[in-house]
Amino acid sequence: MTDDKATDDDASDQRRPGCKAGGNDETAVADELPDPQLLSLLVCPITKTRLTYDRSKSELISKAAALAFPIRNGVPLMIVEAARRLDDD
Repeated sequence: MTDDKATDDDASDQRRPGCKAGGNDETAVADELPDPQLLSLLVCPITKTRLTYDRSKSELISKAAALAFPIRNGVPLMIVEAARRLDDD
C-alpha cells in the first residue's frame, strides 16, 4: 500500500506545471524560471500596465508603480505586500 501512495505522489508532481520528480541542480534552476507565456499575460496589479522581467534579480518590474514583484520557485508573487519599491535600491 505504501508503494502505491509513493507512485501516486510522483504522478501528481508530474501533472503540476513546473514540478519534476527528482532531477539534478540544472533541472531545479530551470524549474525556477517563469513561463514566457505566463509573463506575457501578467500586468501590474495596481496600474494594469505591462511588466518587464529582470532575470538577474528574478523579479517582474512595474515602472508605472515603481515596484518589483519577486519570482519564487518560478511563481510570480503579484501582491503588493511581496513587492519591493524600486526607489529602495
